[in-house]
Amino acid sequence: MKTEKFGYKKLYIDGQLVDSVSGEKDDVVCPATGEVIAQVARAGKEDAEKALVSAKKGFNFWKKLSLNERTKWMLKLRDAILEKEHELRTAMVHEMGKTYAGSQEDIDRLTEALEWYPSAMQNLREEQIPDHDNTHIHKMISQPAGVAVAYLAWNFPLLNVGYKIGPALASGCSLIIKPSGLSPLSSYLIGEILHSIDFPAGVVNILAGPSSEVATTMTTSKIPAVLTMIGSTQTGQKVIADSTTSIKKLGMELGGNAPFIVFEDADLDTALNLAIGLKFGNTGQICVAANRIFVHRNIYDKFIKEYVKRAADVKVGFGIKENEDVFMGPLADPKAREKMFELIKDATSKGAKLEFGGNIPEGLPEGGNWMEPTILSGANMDMKLFNEETFGPVAGVMPFDTDDEVLELANDTEFGLASYIFTNNHRRIERFSEELEFGEVQVNGVKYAIYLPHGGFKNSGIGHDCSHLALEDYLVKKRVTTAL
Repeated sequence: MKTEKFGYKKLYIDGQLVDSVSGEKDDVVCPATGEVIAQVARAGKEDAEKALVSAKKGFNFWKKLSLNERTKWMLKLRDAILEKEHELRTAMVHEMGKTYAGSQEDIDRLTEALEWYPSAMQNLREEQIPDHDNTHIHKMISQPAGVAVAYLAWNFPLLNVGYKIGPALASGCSLIIKPSGLSPLSSYLIGEILHSIDFPAGVVNILAGPSSEVATTMTTSKIPAVLTMIGSTQTGQKVIADSTTSIKKLGMELGGNAPFIVFEDADLDTALNLAIGLKFGNTGQICVAANRIFVHRNIYDKFIKEYVKRAADVKVGFGIKENEDVFMGPLADPKAREKMFELIKDATSKGAKLEFGGNIPEGLPEGGNWMEPTILSGANMDMKLFNEETFGPVAGVMPFDTDDEVLELANDTEFGLASYIFTNNHRRIERFSEELEFGEVQVNGVKYAIYLPHGGFKNSGIGHDCSHLALEDYLVKKRVTTAL
C-alpha cells in the first residue's frame, strides 16, 4: 500500500523555519508500512536555548496585547489550520497510525481550543475580597505567568497541541512546543502554518529532538515559568526533578490505569460498545483507555461472549481516508507491539485465558506494527496487564462479586486518571462517584470536550487540561489592596 511523502520539515523558532544548528535530521517512519515518510530537523541543546530566548522576547510582546488582539491572531491560526485540514489529518495517519476518521478529533480539539479559550479568558472575573474593617478595597487580578514549555505525547499529536496552545495563548503566555519524536510531523506542519500567516515571532516555537538535549535544557533553564506535559508518569517525575533550578508552575497529564466496571443491572449493549471503543480505538493507545475491565459474575460469561463477537468485527488496517471501514490501525512502533505480546504471555502464565486475538493479522503490509484486538478472561491483580498502563489493544477482563470488592480493586493502583461505571442503581452511583480515587468518573457513558476538565489524582498528574481550569496553569494571581 502506497504511503504519502511529506519531504523535509524545519524547526519553527522566532517566527522562522530554520534548520537545526547541527544540521541533523530524523526520519519519520510510518508504523503501517515501516517506510520513511518524512524527515524533520533534529533539534539539540543550542536550538533549545535559541527557542527559550525567542520565547522570552515573544512573551514580552504577547502579554502587552489586549485579549481582543490575541483572539484575532488565534482565530487567524484556526482558519489557516482548517484550510490545511486534509494534509494535517493525512500526516497524523502516516506518522502514528491512527485512522483518518480518528484524526478528526485532533483537528476538532485543536481548532476548538483556539476559539474557546479566548472566551473562557474573557469570562474570568476579578475576585473581590471583603475588608472586615472597611478600611481597604481588595481585589485579585490574573496575569500571564511567562514562558511556557509543553512536552507532548505522540498518541494524539494535534489534540495535545490544542490542549496547550489554547490556554497558553489566551492567557498571554508564549509557548515552546516539543512534540514526541514518534509523531513530530503534524506539529512541524503547524510551524509552517504559523510562518505562513506571519504569526508574531517568538510567541510559539516548535522543535523536536532528544529529550536528553532538548527537554533537559529547557526544563533546567530559569527562563520558563510554566512546564506542562502530556506523557508517562516516569517522564513527569524526571521533569519535576529537573525543574528545581527555579520555581516553576507545573501542569501534567500522566499515566492512567482506568477501571471499567460493569454491574449486573447495567445496559450491557452500551457497556460493550464502549468497551470496544475505549480499548481498541486509537489501537488502545489512550491514557483514558479501559485498562482493567471488571464485570459482575452474574453477567460475566455473557459479557465475554458478546465482547469477543464485537472484537471479531473490528477491522484492522491502514486507516487512510479511502479505508473508511478501518477502526484500528497499527501500534506506534515495534517496541509497543512487543510489550503487548509480553503482557499476553505474562497473563496466560498466571491463569488468564486467551479468548480472542493475540496474533499478527494476515494480509497487511509486512513492515507495519500490526496486532489483532485481543481479549483475555480470568485476569487478576498479579498480572502486569492489571498493574501497568497497557497502552495497546489487549483487554483483560476480571469477574467480581460485591461492590466492596470491586471498589477496592479499582482503587488498587498508583494511577488515578479516568474511571467508568455502568449501573442503574442511584445509591451505587453516588457511592462510587464519591469513593473512586480518580479525577474523572464517567457513569453509563463517556463525554470529552474542550470545556470539560480533564485531570488526574495520584501519579496521574497535576492540574487540568481543558476547561477554564487549564488557564490556572498559565496565570499568576496578584492581590491589589487600596486604602480608602
